[in-house]
Amino acid sequence: MSHPMIEVRQLHKHFGEVQALNGIDLAVAPGEVVCLIGPSGSGKSTLLRSINYLERPTSGDILVDGRLVGQVDKPGGRAPMSGRALARIRSNVGMVFQLFYLWPHLCVLENVILGATQVRGMKLAEASRRGRELLDKVGLSQKYDAYPEHLSGGQRQRVAIARALAMDPKVILFDEPTSALDPELVGEVLQTMETVAAEGMTMIVATHEMAFARKVSDRVVFMDQGRIVEQGTPEQVFDHPRHERLKRFLDRVPR
Repeated sequence: MSHPMIEVRQLHKHFGEVQALNGIDLAVAPGEVVCLIGPSGSGKSTLLRSINYLERPTSGDILVDGRLVGQVDKPGGRAPMSGRALARIRSNVGMVFQLFYLWPHLCVLENVILGATQVRGMKLAEASRRGRELLDKVGLSQKYDAYPEHLSGGQRQRVAIARALAMDPKVILFDEPTSALDPELVGEVLQTMETVAAEGMTMIVATHEMAFARKVSDRVVFMDQGRIVEQGTPEQVFDHPRHERLKRFLDRVPR
């Protein structure tokens, strides 16, 4: 029996007196698409950033493809993982943020292939070929040489998705990828994400797009106040919610 692609065990994260994550347990199978929903401040983004170790957890374990993240087991106990070892694990975990974080001085293709050449060590010609294929996939075949300032928000986010895919990751984390976009640009990004999901990529998506979560996810996880309150199939969560907090949330959001 294969192990989960992502496993989180009793994860806690405190920011001073604020308890952002409060005992999260979550396992995501290879190829599974999990959507995190919940009110702003419920811990969705903190959970994603902790999985990628952009936030150092206060306590708890995170495993990616069976390997402990951020720590190593030693005879005397656990010790912090070296930066090089952490970078190797992170290279298998793509992340797409609310804001696009593209390099303004690099063209679209250069943005996409930078990680593949610098981190993966891929040769430039091979990375460029792969980068063009990915830009074609996300509908930007005419934008190889464009600079980010000349792209719409939706196009920039699709470049960010292509950049994540260029690393050939085992999982991609999406942190509210449409929240910074004008409403008419949301659909093109969601369509790109749907295509990635259909190809079998393991994905964890924090989102306010309930229709997307219903259509694409294998499992929906509702978070509130740093806890997982309820989870299940989209039908279970959206059509037959059990917890009163989830019912109140769904009554207030368009779906």
